[in-house]
Amino acid sequence: MSENILDRTRADLVRDAVDAADDELTAVNPSGETVRELVSTLADADAPPTVRLLGHPDTVKDVMSDFIVASNAADLIEADALELRVNEDAEGNPLLLHDDAVVAVVDAGASVAGLVSDDDAFVADAIETYGRQWDEAETYPLRTPPLSKVREGLSTEMGEHAERDFEAMLGSLETARGDGDGLDEVTISLLVAAKNEELLYDVSKWGEDTGVASKATFSRTKTELEEMGLIETEKVPIDVGRPRLRLTLGDDRLEAAGNDQLATVAQSMLN
Repeated sequence: MSENILDRTRADLVRDAVDAADDELTAVNPSGETVRELVSTLADADAPPTVRLLGHPDTVKDVMSDFIVASNAADLIEADALELRVNEDAEGNPLLLHDDAVVAVVDAGASVAGLVSDDDAFVADAIETYGRQWDEAETYPLRTPPLSKVREGLSTEMGEHAERDFEAMLGSLETARGDGDGLDEVTISLLVAAKNEELLYDVSKWGEDTGVASKATFSRTKTELEEMGLIETEKVPIDVGRPRLRLTLGDDRLEAAGNDQLATVAQSMLN
């Protein structure tokens, strides 16, 4: 038994496991907080190992409802740095496994402990056991687009200034879920478009093309934000067809807010 990792933050524990894994790390039945830390750690790593994440579908679904986590996870999947699989029968201790050790993750209130075994026979048995579970599990159907694709499309369609505003708003939030814990990605996109006085048609087309959300979702959210006074619209005539709508911010508090404050002010108004 190697030295146990005691009284550490979850981020420290996850980072240690990622650093210790040469080629592959398997996370078994991780908590939502551990999934979040894994994605964050991998996104910041220069040359991360491939992480195979095997979790309960309810846990993975809940974490991936946060656009910040899911869009970064989508980038990692596209780069072959992350694989997501789920199993309804996933249970037992959360584990982090690599070729040299098995780490049982134990939550202890404000701190997290890692109980480590580096016994060769035990590690080999664990890798074989959970390898079979991995083979029997289903791939998780992550539908969120990669964050890099979202940024690139935003820059192309509405300019680098809009991309910078989007990034600043997203960076000021801990979560982007739209359930009271943060603005969702559609609301953020519409506020960025309103700040830059873009057309609803352009932002909703970008959103649908990149996979952020459908045009109908953008239209419905626009109506909700307009009714709550966060944005306003003005008609812009076009040569053929119905006029299009230009979005603008609808409150002096939003107009006065900096990029890193816009999301916070909007959240307080929505609450």
